[in-house]
Amino acid sequence: MSEHLIVGLGNPGRHYRSNRHNAGYMLIDYLLEAYGASLNRSVSEAVVAVIEDEIRTVVLAKPQTYVNESGRSVASLVRAFGVELPNLVVAFDELDLALGTLRMRPAGGSSGHRGMRSIINHLGSQEFPRLRIGIGPRRRSAADYVLSNFGGGEWPILAGVLDRAVSCVEQYLEDGIQRAMTACNRLEEG
Repeated sequence: MSEHLIVGLGNPGRHYRSNRHNAGYMLIDYLLEAYGASLNRSVSEAVVAVIEDEIRTVVLAKPQTYVNESGRSVASLVRAFGVELPNLVVAFDELDLALGTLRMRPAGGSSGHRGMRSIINHLGSQEFPRLRIGIGPRRRSAADYVLSNFGGGEWPILAGVLDRAVSCVEQYLEDGIQRAMTACNRLEEG
């Protein structure tokens, strides 16, 4: 049985719930709804749901550290669940992608995202899949923009892209990273 870990980045607490920086957390919420699961355990500074079937175990996780310190939690989760890095997917907000855009990659750098930089540093590797959720274009300083809430007209676009992101994760789990990239990266909506 294979173990997969899907991590959504965000900041804990009600104050941040609707922030652009919490797009990863929002994806985990959508996945929980799709699987009929809930975050019911606390492990490695994260709240998690463990979903098992005959083929695989999928752990959905929201680190409870702030985004910029996510690496500590993610590295600990990888060890706690014995997940190989190709079976780790980190979902996070991406300033350089337009709202409504998804990009899945098998590996790569941090794209300037401090949470991803923290994860890469704590894992000692950048060889793990990531799902970038577009939140741009920014209209002010990066720090202010990512900590601002999505606007009213943006919510329908965000809901659509999160639905597509759920399909991307499901495609990844069923068919692997290459097919998921083909399906996720080609579709531009919004």
